[in-house]
Amino acid sequence: MVSACAQEKSDLSMRAPGAAAAELHPPSPSLSVTPYNSTPRPPRVPSQFNSVRTSRRIIALTFDDGPHPELTPKLLDILRQQGIRATFFVVGRNVDAHPEIARRIVAEGHEIANHSWSHPDLTKLGEQAMRREVEDTSAAIERATGRRVTKMRPPYGAINQRIREVLTKDHNLDVVLWSVDPLDWRKPGPSVVTQRLVDGATPGGILLAHDIQAGTIEAMPETIAQLKAKGYSFATVSQLLAMREEARPPVVADAPAAAQSGNAADQEAPAAAR
Repeated sequence: MVSACAQEKSDLSMRAPGAAAAELHPPSPSLSVTPYNSTPRPPRVPSQFNSVRTSRRIIALTFDDGPHPELTPKLLDILRQQGIRATFFVVGRNVDAHPEIARRIVAEGHEIANHSWSHPDLTKLGEQAMRREVEDTSAAIERATGRRVTKMRPPYGAINQRIREVLTKDHNLDVVLWSVDPLDWRKPGPSVVTQRLVDGATPGGILLAHDIQAGTIEAMPETIAQLKAKGYSFATVSQLLAMREEARPPVVADAPAAAQSGNAADQEAPAAAR
């Protein structure tokens, strides 16, 4: 499962957080979904997800590689108008270059998550370099927004057992991949991006897109409209995981009374003997 995307060079200099997030924009719209139930659950052990088991028509829109100085604010405007909350997997150096956009993401009720510092294939890095990609990005997000990171998406979806254990066990991060990839980084055109996302959507699906692609931003209003028309609601990845339904064991029919008695004489003969 591989998805590529171009990374723009960013100013890596530190910037002060500046104005409080709440002052950047008015309060965001209400959640597009409500919790499945209010029963408390025990703490969940971090794991890896491509989708979430649920019977409800709920999906998570996710956007990788930002914040982009022009495109991400346009996307945020669209999501706000539609009353939708999404999850942004951000690149650390872009957060450092545009902390005000990271703060807006959080202020408007979206989830912000780790997508590495410079977007390398983590499986090709040594242990120290790989950990630095993860840790520096989480630190940049927390510095800009005050939020602790709980999710990570490895660039290109490249992962192995070593990376998975570092992320889930050492950093206590869920590894979030995807169930639908429209290959928008290949610039197929807005209508194609829309068609691929809508056709691939299923309950509990995690849809991948990139907020550094102009065609993707252009595709979002129609994509959202078509998904809503199909009855889908939208959630952040964390909200979607909270709605996860456990697999139910198969239902076993009660055995006939004669069989339960254990008396072979009471049982009917097989059909072949009739």
